[in-house]
Amino acid sequence: MNFDLIKSVVEIVQQFVEENEEKAIYSNDLHGFTEWIKASQKTNSEIQDPDWIGRELGRSSDSVINTLLIRMSRYAKSYSRSAMNNSVFSSQDDFIYLISLKTMGPMSKMELIRYNVHEKSSGILVINRLISNGWVEQVASQKDKRIKQIQITEQGLIILNNHMDEIRKASRLVTGNLNQSERMLLISILSKLDEFHYSVYRMNLETKDLIDIACKKLN
Repeated sequence: MNFDLIKSVVEIVQQFVEENEEKAIYSNDLHGFTEWIKASQKTNSEIQDPDWIGRELGRSSDSVINTLLIRMSRYAKSYSRSAMNNSVFSSQDDFIYLISLKTMGPMSKMELIRYNVHEKSSGILVINRLISNGWVEQVASQKDKRIKQIQITEQGLIILNNHMDEIRKASRLVTGNLNQSERMLLISILSKLDEFHYSVYRMNLETKDLIDIACKKLN
């Protein structure tokens, strides 16, 4: 008996059940499962060779990707602003920085700013605002007492947890109508891009020659 095959089939069925419970598009039977498989194959085919406005006029895939990423960033910001309605946050950067500290642990100011791909001046404003609100604090590094680090406070954790439902809802809306396999593919692609670009930014946060530096790394 081919147990690897059985395991693969069970995983596919589990994926179908999870996606269908969330969106309830297909019937929970063999017919629904078959329709889901057909739709997934169609989606994968479309992803392999998509079309876009201006392609016949010579518009490059790079141009389209850049435009779509900018648009997605603006959609995400709109949902974040909506999530902040009636909240204590001044901007989405407030809870983004808090989430970073909760997830990654204490960091120096510049580490925190670089992690969030911020300019130094903008990042310092966010950190100072969080310190003023009592949501983060400066502490001595456990490795070197001479180094100051930023860490989230108990009050910061409480504030963040009180708003996590709305933050998660905004995050969920950004992924829109993507199914589970498309989300995993998108994470893989965006992670690869982020790794490339972050390696440029973390060492050259204030430089004006980022394009030249990135091009050299690409070549």
